[in-house]
Amino acid sequence: METTSVSIDVGSRQLTVETGKMAKLANGAVTVQYGETIVLAAACAELDRTRDVDFLPLSVDYREKTSAAGRFPGGYIKREGRPTEKEILTARLTDRPLRPLFPAGYFYESQIMVSVLSADDVNDPDILSIIASSAALVVSDIPVAKAVGAVRMGYIDGEVVVNPTHEQLEKSKLDMMIAGTESAILMVEGHADMLPEEILLEALEKGHEEIKLIAAAITDLGNRAGKPKREVELVQVSDELLSKIDQLVGSEISDCSQADAKRERRNAVKELKQKVNQALIESQEEPEFSPLQIGIAFKKIQKKYLRKLVLEKKQRLDGRSTTEIRPIACEVGLLPRVHGSSLFTRGETQALASLTLGGSSDEQRIETLLGASTQKFLLHYNFPPYSVGEVRFVRGPSRRDIGHGKLAERALSAVLPSNDDFPYTIRITSDVLESNGSSSMATVCAGSMALMDAGVPINGPVAGVAMGLLLDQDQAVILTDILGSEDHLGDMDFKLTGNDQGISAFQMDIKVEGITRDIMKRAMEQAKQARLTILGKMTEAITAPREELSPYAPSITSIFINPEKIAILIGPGGKNIRRITEECEVQIDVDDSGRVDVLAVNQESGRKAIEQIELLTADPEIGKIYRGTVKTIVDFGCFVEIMPGKEGLVHISRLADHRVNRVEDEVQVGDEIMVKCFEIDHLGRINLSRKSVLDPDGDHSDEQPGQRPDRPPRGRDGGRDRRGGGGGRRR
Repeated sequence: METTSVSIDVGSRQLTVETGKMAKLANGAVTVQYGETIVLAAACAELDRTRDVDFLPLSVDYREKTSAAGRFPGGYIKREGRPTEKEILTARLTDRPLRPLFPAGYFYESQIMVSVLSADDVNDPDILSIIASSAALVVSDIPVAKAVGAVRMGYIDGEVVVNPTHEQLEKSKLDMMIAGTESAILMVEGHADMLPEEILLEALEKGHEEIKLIAAAITDLGNRAGKPKREVELVQVSDELLSKIDQLVGSEISDCSQADAKRERRNAVKELKQKVNQALIESQEEPEFSPLQIGIAFKKIQKKYLRKLVLEKKQRLDGRSTTEIRPIACEVGLLPRVHGSSLFTRGETQALASLTLGGSSDEQRIETLLGASTQKFLLHYNFPPYSVGEVRFVRGPSRRDIGHGKLAERALSAVLPSNDDFPYTIRITSDVLESNGSSSMATVCAGSMALMDAGVPINGPVAGVAMGLLLDQDQAVILTDILGSEDHLGDMDFKLTGNDQGISAFQMDIKVEGITRDIMKRAMEQAKQARLTILGKMTEAITAPREELSPYAPSITSIFINPEKIAILIGPGGKNIRRITEECEVQIDVDDSGRVDVLAVNQESGRKAIEQIELLTADPEIGKIYRGTVKTIVDFGCFVEIMPGKEGLVHISRLADHRVNRVEDEVQVGDEIMVKCFEIDHLGRINLSRKSVLDPDGDHSDEQPGQRPDRPPRGRDGGRDRRGGGGGRRR
């Protein structure tokens, strides 16, 4: 078994890429090790085109097995099921920088599968997934030769850090994932704690230096152990076909592309496609060109005229300038029964955000290779087919939905209050009602306003905008607030969120190589001006978080109890906490620190529940008067329960303000009497007096610590021993 490997130092740790040992029947397979984290990537592609499509049918799957971290999966079935959110996000992260490197016209079914074999709780395998997938393609016979490297960048104590560990990320103000080739950056994604643009640019530059080393190492591995690239038939269109379509509808494409509304543009373009098909296919007995070739050529002509319109005339499809934002409308509080709501409309993109507040029991439980954890802020993004005027099956959230939702979630997380200041679990549901470009950024704006409408004390509003790019040999035009067609036919999709303080989240995909630092800087500056404009429109609808929560939102009261009393609060089989929950109609959440959150729909219910919890978990206090229940009568007195599970002795000599011959002459089992606690001895025994309550001005000098009459011995647990002996009854 011959293996080949390369090793380099990245971020103070060694990165090793190896091929030839595992998965040798795949077209290409490698393992990547960083620390004690190891991933395996295998790439395969069909030899023949099985589908007549005009796109690259590439699928990327990333899976984490808990065995990689030496653990069993949680739940009843001890086997991994459908992909988790983390796995879906990592698969998308891996796919995006690799897809542009396949040759144009390569439409063969292809698949990359990444498996985490070992996880060390220090290095996240998501970055290794990109590196391993690229290396698997490079060493394979699939016609992808250019290598992609990837790093994660942090910002800790004023310094940019390459590949921070999990522990370092907890202190980092930046979590930036970068992927690119030796010559250019292809993908950026992450979030920040409202950092300025200059720090992001510094992280991009330093990260790209590391990427160059990784890409060079992968290229070296491919030269030494790679297979010869297979000969494939690329679907291409001839200059003759392009010329014919240009002559047929070129000028009309330019005109119809500038229709005011998306539906009008789409219908006009559809009619032009039908005209081309009629001329080149339907009217000919033996068509010279296939429908696939004509479709590809038509898109090229579309792209040509779009770029010509912007690059030469500085005019966009909807007539805007390159820096102009579409008309914006904002509304809050439009859904009366939800805890917070907003509607954000920008041009033909519209997002409706609904916010729900809950308690600790509503937190999302998450199981990853690092173990189990919880999440208190959730943002769910939904993209129904009617938002783009289409009909299709709805089978739950797609990978795109999950990715867009996570981007918006990261954008808003930077301004959320701490759990101590606002102990609620927050869920935002964003329903995209219309979509014509950057619905994820509309979700950020709608979500920010919904937070304020709900009364969540955020640090400030957040807005987002998507930037585009048209790159020519001698010029680069940056577009603010791009349309869907500008995203599809342009060279860049750069989403930035934040406010006047800095950036909170970002996502960039580039379709061309050669983007410079100057272009990145210009895009960030242009995006900042757009964000401030959008924030101004948002503040016209709501300027600050509301001072009070919705009347339909639960109120939360937090108290702290002795952690040793948690078992008492819960009770045997949950008896005590269930009783309080049902009687007071509240929700009670308890954590291991002793924090108790009581969620109630009204203040009175919450107050009653708090009183019962405090009574159940409090310790008796010397000098305090209690209303207790007589539980047991003995010859020498009676035992009175002054709080749940806490009983004390009222000696017969302290049962009344006169001499008592028989205890039964004064009290019966079940009677409620007022008693005063005057002693808790070193064994935890509680001594009570009824006499000092009945005659508060009398002489109670005998009610001092150590001045107690004889009483029966205690059991091992400090409670009374009713089996006799000591001062108890004798037979």
